[in-house]
Amino acid sequence: MADYNIDELHRRTLQVLLAVDRVCREHDITYYISDGTMLGAVRHGGFIPWDDDADICMPRPDYERFIAHGSEWLPQPLEMACFERDEHCSNAFMKIIDGSTTLIERWSFNQIGGVYIDVFPMDGVSTTKWLRKLNFARYKMVDRWRYMRNRDPYKRGRGYTSWIPRLLQATVKNITILRLLKRIQTARSYENSQLVADFDSGERSVMPRQVLGKPKPVMFEGHELMGVEHPDDYLKRLFGDYMQLPPEEKRRIHGFDYVDLDHSYHDYKDTRHFK
Repeated sequence: MADYNIDELHRRTLQVLLAVDRVCREHDITYYISDGTMLGAVRHGGFIPWDDDADICMPRPDYERFIAHGSEWLPQPLEMACFERDEHCSNAFMKIIDGSTTLIERWSFNQIGGVYIDVFPMDGVSTTKWLRKLNFARYKMVDRWRYMRNRDPYKRGRGYTSWIPRLLQATVKNITILRLLKRIQTARSYENSQLVADFDSGERSVMPRQVLGKPKPVMFEGHELMGVEHPDDYLKRLFGDYMQLPPEEKRRIHGFDYVDLDHSYHDYKDTRHFK
């Protein structure tokens, strides 16, 4: 894990959040701060002190419109990273990246960029429990293929654990897996569904669409961002007793492997190999 100042990382991440907020307001894009970022706003008034990333979500129609125009809307040095625009992207969701920085989450995963926020699409899901479970199981299985396809095949040595990553790298294009994930996500329209979810977060994220509702202003590190309309219902569904601090041993942190806040990832000489 890299040795970095989490307060400085929060400061740079906040700059990305505020820029995206301005773009969304200017172009009438619906977004919500979400997951741990929404929790941090309510419980801490900003970042969860030990958390080192930020999340927002968008209804699928707004997400697709942002993909179509984000590159022209975002101010420099921000960049939009998504497979719809760049087939070399390794995630099934969008990241907004500060291109003047360098960040590698894991040495063993084929991804490099800068300080970022995650942008997750919210999609419709079935009200039939068994069908919903089936779709999430399909997504989880294909997403595992995505991970193995982009992982260093020799992460755990050159034995049998390298066989599946090597086979996927030799036979399946990354873009093919990502397009399959998107087909699973978009099987039901957001607008016509009673229940919606962020597939990347799994079944725990399933909730009535009205819980998200109309974006509601919420203070975050002294700035007004947009949160969900019903934050208490939202956070209880995701975290249960969300105002109770978890014990220190359960405080989740990414623990990035490389962080450089002074130099662009475009200038980073990546010597890693994944095939």
